[in-house]
Amino acid sequence: METQVDVKLLTHTPDPIRVMYVAFRTCYSKFTPQQIWADIESGKISDEKMKTFIFDKIKSGHSSPRTQVYFTFAVSGLSRAASHQLVRHNTGITFDQQSQRYYAFKDQDFPYVVPETWERAGLREEYLAFMQRVGELYDQALQAGVPAEDARFLLPNAASTNLTFTVNFEEFLHIADLRLCWRAQWEIRHMWAKARNALKAEFPDLAKPIQPKCGDQRMGYCDEPMAEYLKCPLGMRRVRLHKDEILAAAKEGRTLESTPLNESDMALVATAPA
Repeated sequence: METQVDVKLLTHTPDPIRVMYVAFRTCYSKFTPQQIWADIESGKISDEKMKTFIFDKIKSGHSSPRTQVYFTFAVSGLSRAASHQLVRHNTGITFDQQSQRYYAFKDQDFPYVVPETWERAGLREEYLAFMQRVGELYDQALQAGVPAEDARFLLPNAASTNLTFTVNFEEFLHIADLRLCWRAQWEIRHMWAKARNALKAEFPDLAKPIQPKCGDQRMGYCDEPMAEYLKCPLGMRRVRLHKDEILAAAKEGRTLESTPLNESDMALVATAPA
């Protein structure tokens, strides 16, 4: 059974903008957090003022207040190959994943992901036939009394899985730095773009700084090898600057401006094919 990745925002810190503002403002104010919260509640501090302050501090690198808000997501249809990459992020994020030991797939069928590259190579039917054979042998093993924890040895990295994870805002940004980059594996790139879109639907302002590391609200330039930069959709279109260009300009006394990433740019790099 072929699957596609799906991501849904389940829950989150109530009023994350307010919580982050109070956390940030506590560090830079004589007022107590109780007083700051009371000013927010009374309307003395507007939403726009809070957002302006928060995003200014995001650029400064002050990160601890961003760890005080969390978001919980549901993910389905992600391959084990991609989930093994995702769970390597282990600071500020917690996972629970479907077990192949305690859950046994039924009816000679298990969910799996089909990369587009197999179809482009003309090997889609061979791929599907192999998965069908794996499913048949897996089911045969279960029927013969092989426990699920041993039958799963047959299942490939393509087998899809389900997860729930809770991540704080700082780690969300960090993962985006790496996994929204064009060089990231296509599936995890697509998955994190879907997580960003789910967050954007609820909190559009919080989604703005969630960019690949070259984004204008992150580093602002590409630090990957030049050959890879030239393959990137943003590099090819000269949307992003490369660090070598910036250094060369600095030596000549020139300053180069970085172009802000718009949503079309984000979609282009996040969903580019493998």
